Amino acid sequence: MSPAVAGRDVDRSTLPLSEVARHVVIPEGIVDTLWFQVEERCREFGDTFDTWQDGLGQVILGLREDGTWAATVGGVVIAIPRQVAKTFIVGRIVVALCTIFPGLTVLWTAHRGRTSTKTFESLKAMVRRRAVKQHLQPSRNDGIRGTNGEQEIRFRNGSVIMFGAREQGFGRGFDEVDIEVFDEAQILTESALEDMVPATNQSRWRHGALLFFMGTPPRPRDPGEEFANRRKDALATKPDDVVVTEAGNTLYVECSADPDVGQPGGPSLDDPEQIKKANPSYPHRTPPMSVARLRANLKSDDSWRREGLGVWDEDTAATVIKSSQWGDLAIDADIAPTEGPVGYGVKFSADGERVGCGVARLAEDGSEHVEALGVARTSDGTAALVAWLAARAHLGRILIDGKAGAGDLLNELRAAGVPRRRVAVMTTDEAITAHTGFLRAVHEGSLTHIAQPGLDAAVKIAGKRKIGQAGGWGWQAVTSDGDVTALDAVTIARHAVVTDKRAAAAGRAPSGGRTAGGNRTSGRRAGVVVS
Repeated sequence: MSPAVAGRDVDRSTLPLSEVARHVVIPEGIVDTLWFQVEERCREFGDTFDTWQDGLGQVILGLREDGTWAATVGGVVIAIPRQVAKTFIVGRIVVALCTIFPGLTVLWTAHRGRTSTKTFESLKAMVRRRAVKQHLQPSRNDGIRGTNGEQEIRFRNGSVIMFGAREQGFGRGFDEVDIEVFDEAQILTESALEDMVPATNQSRWRHGALLFFMGTPPRPRDPGEEFANRRKDALATKPDDVVVTEAGNTLYVECSADPDVGQPGGPSLDDPEQIKKANPSYPHRTPPMSVARLRANLKSDDSWRREGLGVWDEDTAATVIKSSQWGDLAIDADIAPTEGPVGYGVKFSADGERVGCGVARLAEDGSEHVEALGVARTSDGTAALVAWLAARAHLGRILIDGKAGAGDLLNELRAAGVPRRRVAVMTTDEAITAHTGFLRAVHEGSLTHIAQPGLDAAVKIAGKRKIGQAGGWGWQAVTSDGDVTALDAVTIARHAVVTDKRAAAAGRAPSGGRTAGGNRTSGRRAGVVVS
């Protein structure tokens, strides 16, 4: 982004999309657009658009030679911070299309009911304007149904927009859907997509169905893989030194501050120029007071960086394991090894508030496999964890790390009858060796794991912290609200099994990667530990 664009004297409402966005990936094959028809209808409604919004509308509604949406397959993905009027432009597009084309069915979903209701109230106010109201279904309530859970806007020509929250199950059971809007797409699960997207396959609209994915960069604990993967795929072939490129069948648009904002040597998180880069509506549509209010209400700098400035964690974090590398090591749960020596790892977080457990197994070929068994609050006690480990101590060695609770757990396990030779607290040297060995196994491709949201999220934000004075290191979250306890637990478990003399005696080499133990269902591991 050029200094002129970021400068204070530029009227940002006049800037094209290419000068306010960080990334614009346009689907291939656009020869026409329906935007001008939609924009004319919006003018009748009393709405006008900034130049960058005009450009966004053109590519959103871009058409191929055969008349289908250029983005009908991959969808429209918009990664923009809060308070940048995403709902304004997408809402106007949807309402205009509903008035132009008879019989459209639109599902507008958000993760939370509160967000869905807020959007419904906003669009309800818009369609009640005199210029729009004439298009609504003639009825006592003007086609507007506001019952919670059944919010909808119906039009005179048979089109309808229905609103609902994914967390409440909205979106299942529909067919012949023409447009789906996934608001809060940073919290979008694969199961939600499986429930909703097939309904668009039956769309009879001559342009095809159109999917919108709108959101901010996901937090480490969010189920944001679907949104993140769309970003990753869109940017896979985009050159770093250009803003706009044409590729594939997805429209991807991102507005964000510089990746090093708030980092050592980088600009301040409160730098107005960074806010301008992230928010093309600031300050002419989004006033400084609104931005200040958002900043004050977000609980951490990391939250502000994501939600207020649009910066993705992987763009700023000095992480150790690449997401692609970790993904390549994943195997299906049904082929994870069930035979071979096992080891268990327990990690207490530095603040003593969480405890995680992991398991590792040596496969017959000497490879290693790890699985996280969950992270629980220490305030819930460790009795269930003690009982679970004590019942399995005969199967493998147990190693514990974390000054906040390691000593106490060791005593509890011994009191529960676990032999001294089967359980120990890690030494500093062992911790260093465990982390080094785990990373080596990842680099060598000799370690496997199954898809587990908690463990995968920990890997994404895992950086290094110093251990000792001789170059040793351990895992540390690179974001203030991140948690690497699950990764620590499997790291310790791997070390437990590869250094177990009984495993060596069984003829397994301490290297490589295929393992499994206990419940293999990702996302439900916490139940193994605490139940």
